[in-house]
Amino acid sequence: MKIGIIGAGYVGRTIAAKAVETGHTVMISNSRGPQTLFSMQGAIGCETGTVDDAAAFGDAVVIAIPLSAIDTLPAERLAGKIVIDAVNYYFERDGHIDALDKGETTTSELLAARLPGARVVKAFNAIRMIDVEPASRPEGAPDRLALPLAGDDEAAKAEVAALYNAFGFDPLDAGTLSESWRFERDRPAYCNLKPREELARTLAETVR
Repeated sequence: MKIGIIGAGYVGRTIAAKAVETGHTVMISNSRGPQTLFSMQGAIGCETGTVDDAAAFGDAVVIAIPLSAIDTLPAERLAGKIVIDAVNYYFERDGHIDALDKGETTTSELLAARLPGARVVKAFNAIRMIDVEPASRPEGAPDRLALPLAGDDEAAKAEVAALYNAFGFDPLDAGTLSESWRFERDRPAYCNLKPREELARTLAETVR
């Protein structure tokens, strides 16, 4: 799969490195331009480009930027694409968003509204990036852990589930984008890795 990544912070770099390791072709980008990412070509083995380049490049495009920056995304270039939403809401950074504070929507629904036509899947937000490599296990390993995902497009979710599996984690479908609050920041499943059955139980028991 060709994967574009918008955001070259710790999240974007970690996903890029793991995607390259598992056989995917990756282009990473940031708002400052590809000249600031020169070292990543050798360190990670990925391509670099502008945000528009990465959006056009990917069969799937990972969004790994602050929630407050989603209005800068190239909506037209992302229409029809699988968009992997790894964004979390930090009011300390993003400012207070009333609808999120009141539990009236989710971060992914906000992103989907900003990107009409995009096939948004919430994923990769509920794991610390320092855990991606050490927690990875082969399929069928008895100590394999699970990661949640949510979305409204079943085919897009299946592609992201396959990516989770390639990265060394059992995918757990948590439902639609409207249910993705169950693994947003400060929920019990947020950055709290568990085996699949235990994660499913935790998500089901989570209250808003």
